[in-house]
Amino acid sequence: MVLLVRNRVKDADRWKRVFDAQAAAGTAAGLTVLHVWRSVDAPDQVYFLLDVEDRERAEAYMASPEAAAVGVEAGALDGEVHFLEAFPD
Repeated sequence: MVLLVRNRVKDADRWKRVFDAQAAAGTAAGLTVLHVWRSVDAPDQVYFLLDVEDRERAEAYMASPEAAAVGVEAGALDGEVHFLEAFPD
């Protein structure tokens, strides 16, 4: 399972610095960063793909006050998350 996230941010460079600094917290929640992108047409839009070890742990982390504080510090204005899995063969 993976988690695809989109955030609209005030400043993408600032967001990336904060995102990188929080890697250990994500790892502790069973999340591994696979890719990070910034939209070419809308530079205030960032996307990232995370490998998810356990959905319940990931959701608990994302709902935590600590994660909310990181979003504020990073300048996230809004976003959306999608848990995805491959179609079975």
